[in-house]
Amino acid sequence: MLRQKVILALFLASLGANALAAVRDPAWLALPALLLGWYLADMLSGLIHMYMDYRPCTPGKRLNDIFFYEGSRESEEYLAMLRERMASIGPFERISYDFKNHHPRPDALGRRPLWRLIGSTVILAALPLSLLGNVLAAFWPVPGWIMAGLFSFLLGGAFAQYFHGSLHRLNNPWFIVLLRRAGLLMTPAAHQVHHDTLQRDFATNCGWSNPVINALFRMLRARGRLPDEGLTPSA
Repeated sequence: MLRQKVILALFLASLGANALAAVRDPAWLALPALLLGWYLADMLSGLIHMYMDYRPCTPGKRLNDIFFYEGSRESEEYLAMLRERMASIGPFERISYDFKNHHPRPDALGRRPLWRLIGSTVILAALPLSLLGNVLAAFWPVPGWIMAGLFSFLLGGAFAQYFHGSLHRLNNPWFIVLLRRAGLLMTPAAHQVHHDTLQRDFATNCGWSNPVINALFRMLRARGRLPDEGLTPSA
């Protein structure tokens, strides 16, 4: 728990330093850069979502046992089975399973703690990229608008799964409500379109990139990629 708090605090401090670097060199290009960074984070959320939804789970891991479990998911039998199956797979496989498990049980995502939602993203990508931004801004004259775009991209990318979880939660912090009203985060009704079909609207931040990702999905399906068998775990 302490390790998680330290890593999260380090990331937020690094992100704040990048924001400060942007503010120190103000320019009109900062606004389009902020919007572009937010768009790219949205697109990244959608591309990862699409891939993880349809990526086949590794055979032999018996993840179908827990996916299709019909008893109580609070029972000792299920919890023991869950611990055993999760211990047999790596972090990437767990993320892939979580995306598939999310479809029949969408509200479970809204109950997960912050670190469970963003921890892997912060450690593997957001924190290293943010620290790289800190180094570049410290030793080179990086324009403030580039730092603004980086800040926006990192914020949207790191918290993409948290924003996704907020779509499956009735009570959200004030800033989620504010961002939705500003059109910077999508509404639960807009996200429900994805759950109704599982074949469109994969982005989970603001949804601005969905038209592009939907076109990519249709092209891949037309070429025989992303078959429905990938939506559920194999034995």
